[in-house]
Amino acid sequence: MAELKKVETEHAPRAIGPYSQAMIAGKLVFTAGQIPLHPETGALVEGDVAAQTQRVLENLGAILESAGASLHSVVKTTVFLADMNDFAAMNEVYARVFGQHKPARSTVQAGRLPRDVRVEIDAIATLP
Repeated sequence: MAELKKVETEHAPRAIGPYSQAMIAGKLVFTAGQIPLHPETGALVEGDVAAQTQRVLENLGAILESAGASLHSVVKTTVFLADMNDFAAMNEVYARVFGQHKPARSTVQAGRLPRDVRVEIDAIATLP
């Protein structure tokens, strides 16, 4: 069994429950779902799903970098939306951030997300 290593960084929001920002297992990094919290203040990003998606992806990027990975080593994401009508706006930001790198993705509408945010995303990435 692969050794597990906890990932923590001050450049992303601290876990708000009994979980880690991410865990490394072998050559894979598994992030916790990220919501649009400012790392420094813990405050929610106000605004539409596009603004919230940008913050979420910045948080994911910071966690992955702390683990030794990056957004460009992501192999799979799961996107949770409060409202599937927000898909196009979320997808526009997501496509811009990931560029030509197109990880596998699942997108689902959730009944309710933590702190009533519009979007939450988690990721699985590889290490070099």
